[in-house]
Amino acid sequence: MGKTLIDVNNLDKYFVKAELIPAIVQDIENGDVLMLAYMNRESLKKTLETGYTWFYSRSRNELWNKGATSGHVQKIIEMYSDCDDDTFLIKVEQTGPACHTGSRSCFFNRIL
Repeated sequence: MGKTLIDVNNLDKYFVKAELIPAIVQDIENGDVLMLAYMNRESLKKTLETGYTWFYSRSRNELWNKGATSGHVQKIIEMYSDCDDDTFLIKVEQTGPACHTGSRSCFFNRIL
């Protein structure tokens, strides 16, 4: 990931509507959607500073550095906010599976 285009100390515009905002993680190589997680101000700041994904775990109520335990890290190549600045799209180089089940993507339960 190159130099961030926003001030990491002024992230307020992303948290106007909510304390947590969704982050869609996509494989840079093939465009597959790997997962959806949530970010708060602190996880967003750590993400921008390190170049690797950090999220806020709603179930554990704590920050979570994706892959820190498993080694299945997500190196950020590109990151975008949507038109309302309330959702992120993060394009990553994924090491290993993205899902805690061992699947490459969290989206494998077909409904239709």
